[in-house]
Amino acid sequence: MPGPVTNLLDGDRACFATLLADKPYRADQVFQWVFQKGARSIDAMTNLPLGLRESLARTAEIVYPDCITRQVSCDGTEKLAYRLNDGHVIESVLIPEEEHWTVCISTQAGCAMGCTFCCTAGMGFRRNLSHAEIVAQVLYPLQAFPDRRISNVVVMGMGEPLLNYAALLQAIRTLSDPLGPKISRRHITVSTCGIVPGIVRLGQDIEVGLAISLNATTDETRSLIMPVNRRYPLETLMQTLRDYPLPKRRRITFEYVLLDGINDSRDDARRLVKLLHGLRAKVNLIPFNPWPGSPYGAPQPAAVEGFEHELRDRHITVMRRREKGQDILAACGQLAGGKRYEQ
Repeated sequence: MPGPVTNLLDGDRACFATLLADKPYRADQVFQWVFQKGARSIDAMTNLPLGLRESLARTAEIVYPDCITRQVSCDGTEKLAYRLNDGHVIESVLIPEEEHWTVCISTQAGCAMGCTFCCTAGMGFRRNLSHAEIVAQVLYPLQAFPDRRISNVVVMGMGEPLLNYAALLQAIRTLSDPLGPKISRRHITVSTCGIVPGIVRLGQDIEVGLAISLNATTDETRSLIMPVNRRYPLETLMQTLRDYPLPKRRRITFEYVLLDGINDSRDDARRLVKLLHGLRAKVNLIPFNPWPGSPYGAPQPAAVEGFEHELRDRHITVMRRREKGQDILAACGQLAGGKRYEQ
């Protein structure tokens, strides 16, 4: 009976070294074919001897999730949906910038965190994604759109990245590998709702951008809209961030979704200033993007302006995110994957 077939897209450096233990230099070549040159078959690896390709093909293959839909927004943002081998569907987003493209990728099918303003939470948690399923969300558009400069990766799609930590870390290492896509780790950002042990591990293991989905300035409000706060309240989270080994000239990004009448007052803004005291921080203000059935409304323009001014007047670096892709439900908090495709 033949043994199990390895999906090379799931491999890391150690896997390739083991697979080709008697030919270590060939391991690097195969890794480069898979993750940099975008080979879809072992046959395509033309600088390998024919005998080696035939031998490798008996134990290994290259399998991508199927890209089943591509939606293009009026502002140029694109949403890609991928069907996984067990039928689950995940979504990722391609965002056009002035001189490059950013790809926003998912790490889980669904999400277990239950944030009440997030459409993904309505799916519930299905499962963690594999290394292959995570990196494919970057490799596929690199291959499909070779004329685009896709240079930034934000792990802000479906799911909580730090609850799929091993696959996340492996994916970051693959995406930034010199023999892989060579995405600079300075251009990779991981967003978390505040999983404190994961934040500590991330700071110890690898240097990437860190974004915190904060969204409230009191434990009462944050626990109401983000259940994770009941386990890791604001005082614990903020102390962890003060202890975080932040590289020089880097800042922690705080994402703050403004919900009408919930967290968008000037008092909220003043409390946010106090929370950020002593931190190298920048704030992304995100006016809420309503989705079908959402329990919240978009903030009033005057509330957004007032909140932003309170931060700027106190010398907080703040950017108001100009949401893209709203017409195709590709904006922040709107991804829902299989919830749409299973209906």
